[in-house]
Amino acid sequence: IEKIVLFLLEQQGQLANRLCDLRQQHDVILQLSNGDSKICELQEAYRGVGHDLLRLLFFVEMNAIGLRKILKKFDKRFGYRFTNYYVKTRANHPYSQLRQVFRHVGIGAVVGAISRNLADLQDHQGNYVSIYDQPALSHPDPIVHSIKAAVNKLSNSTNFLEFLGKHAFIMQDDLRSPSEDDVAEQRYHFMSLLLNLVNTFLYMVNTYIIVPTADDYSLSLGAAATVCGVVIGSMAVAQVFSSVYFSAWSNRSYLRPLVFSSIVLLIGNTLYALAYDLNSIVVLLVGRLFCGLGSARAVNRRYISDCVPHKLRMRASAGFVSASALGMACGPALACLFQTDFKIYKLTFNQETLPGWIMAISWLIYLLWLSISFREPPQEIKQDIIPQEVRAGTVVNYAVENGITQPLLLNTEPKQGENGDQEYDDGEEESCEKTRKPVTSIVSAYRLLTPSVKVQLLVYFMLKYAMEILLAEASVITAYYFIWSTNSVAIFLACLGLTVLPVNIIVGTYISNMFEERQVLLASEIMVLIGILLSFHIGIPYSVPQYVGSALITFVSAEVLEGVNLSLLSRVMSSRLSRGTYNGGLLSTEAGTLARVIADGTITLSGYFGVAKLLNATLVPSLFICISSIIATCFTYNSLY
Repeated sequence: IEKIVLFLLEQQGQLANRLCDLRQQHDVILQLSNGDSKICELQEAYRGVGHDLLRLLFFVEMNAIGLRKILKKFDKRFGYRFTNYYVKTRANHPYSQLRQVFRHVGIGAVVGAISRNLADLQDHQGNYVSIYDQPALSHPDPIVHSIKAAVNKLSNSTNFLEFLGKHAFIMQDDLRSPSEDDVAEQRYHFMSLLLNLVNTFLYMVNTYIIVPTADDYSLSLGAAATVCGVVIGSMAVAQVFSSVYFSAWSNRSYLRPLVFSSIVLLIGNTLYALAYDLNSIVVLLVGRLFCGLGSARAVNRRYISDCVPHKLRMRASAGFVSASALGMACGPALACLFQTDFKIYKLTFNQETLPGWIMAISWLIYLLWLSISFREPPQEIKQDIIPQEVRAGTVVNYAVENGITQPLLLNTEPKQGENGDQEYDDGEEESCEKTRKPVTSIVSAYRLLTPSVKVQLLVYFMLKYAMEILLAEASVITAYYFIWSTNSVAIFLACLGLTVLPVNIIVGTYISNMFEERQVLLASEIMVLIGILLSFHIGIPYSVPQYVGSALITFVSAEVLEGVNLSLLSRVMSSRLSRGTYNGGLLSTEAGTLARVIADGTITLSGYFGVAKLLNATLVPSLFICISSIIATCFTYNSLY
């Protein structure tokens, strides 16, 4: 650590000297009447200092990761939380050299000098903009954006935008080269990104718009009310398979999968609406299966991951989560507006069929908009060149992913080539290639899952199972115990959906800055368990306050848990799962979708015991899975960072 810190201070001093020299040139050039060509050269010189600073940050980050992994291995071998003691005794000590690594006062001063001088040179023709007085009017250079992103990543600062972005679980390749960022810039198109977010919003509306009326629709077609579990869950069943082929399809195209998705959803919603007049539960289920086959969320995630520049990706990820949350709230809310009953020719339009007709029209309009405005990104050209600073970080990352049996540190020092260039040996080159190569099968992806990742996926399964049980059976439970109307159920579900963004704001802005994410994870799991326990109907008459209170505790805690869980997953999951068909986003989607399928099946099977026993019968599996996930989290608690 001492060697790292002294080298860091030495390099900062050299950068400071270069900036002093450039400032003297800057003052001279501003006095010249025809110094435009010199100004361009000076701007490039400042950018050169910025690139060297970025390289220095890569060096510090690589060593910080190495230190953290070494401490984790000591924790495992000692069976004692050595890391807690080490960090606590050194983080705030006045002579601690760790403070130099994690508190970037000197680096901040260098960044300020670079950005201020670049802004002065950019607006040198009589239009001066101060980065202090009017920061919104200045136009920071791209190199300044890159440096700030590297500093934020190194200090692990958290805010609401970053929290939402991690909530989306759009896997990011932390070691992207500049050439890859240039490719993303070329592939980016704002309207295409907007169309992906609209697709996300409409699909979530499509998922939840039928929940308040699914039981009534089942009864109208001669089935039991609890068949609503199959009606709702059939969409999730199809989504298990559609996520895979859409993820594979997005390797070659983005437009064609979205067009196919829109057409399939148009057909599925039309069949769902026609089932009433055909008096066929089979047509109803086939319509919902078609809707599930049109799930393009894997394409939406891949577009943001591959086609949005790094500086905009966190905002796009936050937009993805916000669109999903808004769709989840709007779906049940729209069901309140369909309290009508009329016929046109032989087609019936009522509260049960109107969700299908409205969504079919929505997907038709979306399909037309998509055909006109979406721009297919150019095919990505693979780059084999890895920058020196990135290569070093990749080697360390490879060592981390190979587990405890590997040496604590790898020899990443370059060898001197014949022409004086730095070279890495063949083993390191192969390591770099291996860490960057995406997995090609679900089996390979599974082999990369460490115990902590598997536990995180179990937690994700648990929270999705608990939420689906709560939402899918709400109309049946409330009708049986409280005789709620469709309007009341729809308003209740919409209010639950509206809690998503406020809860994420609180967690992302405050809670995640006050507590470790693993602490929030465990506390949220316990709160979900409390919510499930309070939901049981035992002895005393079941009341509205008990149901609404327990539902609110379960749902809000599950939302907090989902955000923290996916944030942790994005850290502990292998970098090889950041791209390709079988990426981390697909694995988490499959875990959540499988949970919804099993939950909806549980509701239908429990219906055979009668509606009176439905509530407790569906809560028992939730309770068992929740307790199992808490136990598993406790066993892997020390490995969650």
